[in-house]
Amino acid sequence: MAAVAFAVGFIVFGVLYSFGVFLEPLSASLQSGRTATSALYAISSSAFYFLGPATGWISDRLGPRSMTVAGAIAMASGLAATAFAGDIATAYVTYGLGMGIGAACTYIPTLAVLGGWFDRWRTRALSLAAAGTGLGMLALPPLSAVLIERFGLKLAFVALAAISGSILAICAILVRPAPPQTHAPVGEPLGATLRTRAFRYIYVSWVLGTMALFVPLVFLPAFAVSRGADPVAASWLISIIGGASVIGRLGIGYVRSPGGTLLLYKASICVMALSYVIWLLFPAFGWLIAFAAVLGLAYGIRIALVAPVLIELFGIGRLGALLGTFFTGTGIAGLAGPLLASLAVDYWGTHVGGIAVAIVLGALGFAIVLPLKVGAEPAGIPAGAPPTSPPDGTR
Repeated sequence: MAAVAFAVGFIVFGVLYSFGVFLEPLSASLQSGRTATSALYAISSSAFYFLGPATGWISDRLGPRSMTVAGAIAMASGLAATAFAGDIATAYVTYGLGMGIGAACTYIPTLAVLGGWFDRWRTRALSLAAAGTGLGMLALPPLSAVLIERFGLKLAFVALAAISGSILAICAILVRPAPPQTHAPVGEPLGATLRTRAFRYIYVSWVLGTMALFVPLVFLPAFAVSRGADPVAASWLISIIGGASVIGRLGIGYVRSPGGTLLLYKASICVMALSYVIWLLFPAFGWLIAFAAVLGLAYGIRIALVAPVLIELFGIGRLGALLGTFFTGTGIAGLAGPLLASLAVDYWGTHVGGIAVAIVLGALGFAIVLPLKVGAEPAGIPAGAPPTSPPDGTR
């Protein structure tokens, strides 16, 4: 099950983050502008994150296999059909919706079911699955570039469709519902969980922290070039973030904290927030490399720990719907983060404005999650609800 979740994350995020490689040749093939073609990524990522609650809910009730089969078909057919799309409107359906639906149907269900297969080693298993997303982001974009260079755009899409469809089909065959866990916390109904103060805090913190993360992902290479760095060397800063995140994802499964998983999760958010200060105060290229490494490591730890923390806070029941709902925050952050940073850069006329936005958002994300404690608020009691007592009055 850990291998299934690893493989699905590898394919889903690897293909999604390969879009930048396809942008220029696809724009030329469809005779569409750069902005219109870029909307393909916005459509696919938005569909991925905002369909997560529905696909997670269905998976909780029907099992992960049916959803993974549907996702494999949607992604493979969408990529293959994009190879023969004659205009940008058709590509919005084939690539935008095909990729988004395929990702939502495969990633959330397989990640959620993995949490139910483990108890003692749950964090280690989920960190392994998270490493698959990071490695996919590193491996598939250069593979896509080689396919386009050697075989052309159409055959590259067909090849990527065959690779994605085959691996996801194997995952659909292997995935199984988790066995009942008599000692695992089951959790309250999803609606009750979403109304708790704890969920609101961790959700808002996730949105703010992810908005801050998108600032360097969008602006860091351009900032380095503006400070005199070679454009190729500047582009490697994003790869350093991705590579360091893989180390963080894999390594955190072997770390034990006396304060538990939640304490490590808070620490990762704090380090992410502090790393933006390095970017602001030390703009030399050597320090930018250090900043990218620190940010990537903390980001990898945060992404690997989010599912274990949600289980620790709210229980294992209905995890698919819970994860799907939670990851809508990434979709919100992806839409709002770059826009807010762009407005700041335009207003102040310098990248320092964008860095300031990242620092503020990161600090707020840490401040909001800091008060959280495991067991401080039962998952089924909304914030502000009166406490309940047993019949004899004891607590």
